[in-house]
Amino acid sequence: MGAAMRRIQAGNALTAFGIGFTVPFLYIYVAQVRDLGSMAATSAFVAFALGALVALPFTGRVIDRRGPVPVVIGAAVAASAGALALGLSTGVVPILLSALALGAGQAVMQPALATMIVWCSTPATRTRAFALQFFMQNLGLGIGGLVGGQIVDVDRPTSFTLLFGIEAVMFLVLAGVIATVRMPQVAGLKEAMPQQDGAEAGGGWKRLLRHKAMVQLCVLGFVLFFACYGQFESGLAAFGTEAAGISPSVLGFALAANTGAIVVAQFVVLRLVEKRRRSRVIALVGLIWTVAWVIAGFSGLGHGSAVMAAGAFVTTYALFGIGEAMLSPTLAPLVADLAPEGSVGQYNSAFALVKQMALALGPLGVPLAAGIPMLYIGIFVVVSLGIAWLALRLGAQLTPVQDNPSLSRVVAQGGPAVGAAAGAAEPAHV
Repeated sequence: MGAAMRRIQAGNALTAFGIGFTVPFLYIYVAQVRDLGSMAATSAFVAFALGALVALPFTGRVIDRRGPVPVVIGAAVAASAGALALGLSTGVVPILLSALALGAGQAVMQPALATMIVWCSTPATRTRAFALQFFMQNLGLGIGGLVGGQIVDVDRPTSFTLLFGIEAVMFLVLAGVIATVRMPQVAGLKEAMPQQDGAEAGGGWKRLLRHKAMVQLCVLGFVLFFACYGQFESGLAAFGTEAAGISPSVLGFALAANTGAIVVAQFVVLRLVEKRRRSRVIALVGLIWTVAWVIAGFSGLGHGSAVMAAGAFVTTYALFGIGEAMLSPTLAPLVADLAPEGSVGQYNSAFALVKQMALALGPLGVPLAAGIPMLYIGIFVVVSLGIAWLALRLGAQLTPVQDNPSLSRVVAQGGPAVGAAAGAAEPAHV
């Protein structure tokens, strides 16, 4: 791993540490600490995603034309301002505006950082680079959530202000670290670097929408993110606190369990994923998450003790972590493999936009999770089964090289065959 990649991964981890302080507690902060109710909390999540929806459609072209480094720095500064303002806000309007800025900043960082990783890696090392990124992010999130859960106190609003302040500082740390990164300029990265200027750079949205495999991946990604992150950060937290009686500290431990599962499983899973078809790996994730939702439902039935409910809830987060560990070396490298030359930023931004659309709709499950919890669980059991079906359909649109990471690595090491592999994606454009 080169110096540039080490700095990118370190910046990711420190930022994730700050985000981990706030992610599990945003619902509690808005609804209970600021006493604004569940609808205000739902609106905050929607505003968070709306900021991303506004910014991301323009992000890809900027990344491909100007490079990812200035995009990351600008996004980090915006996110820092939003986090600090959120921790100081007491009314609905200031909270929504702060969430808008924070959401836009965090969302823009995602495709920019992903593009940096693509530029600093090769097809042979990309899968492991993205797996390491996810590992470092979740290590930071887990530690931040665990520590934050012990600091927060619903009777002390200043404890939440402290958490958001720490998050703001971590974003500035990321900006400082990325500012020192010198992107490599070597021949082996030619296929990942921007080749054109002007309106045609990156092929644009029309080209992407004609790419059947990418469109199907985006549909699958939407369902994945809706069923996991869209609920992980809102509906599932509401279900735990309202239906299962989970305390803020248990939420922190649940997030730590999620991270623990990733830490234990990530590189074991990586060795298995590298030798398997990506579409089947994603289908297996859908089945694992089906089990996770069933266990979450048990935690809210009220037939057992508080300890049993907490244990079931923590187990749910751990199973989500195993699925996430399987997706991290699968989804992002697949997006990079599907991207035509000079369009890595555009494709990364499009996939990030899909994620944010799922996050925007995810909080709509909060009233259902709090009011009709068992129906909420049943819906996401069905959605998780749908993930497996969609993944198998996607596999039919991928070339053997795109679907199998080990074949991709072999082709990448074959020199002239790389061009043929890249060209194999073109028949999917219609």
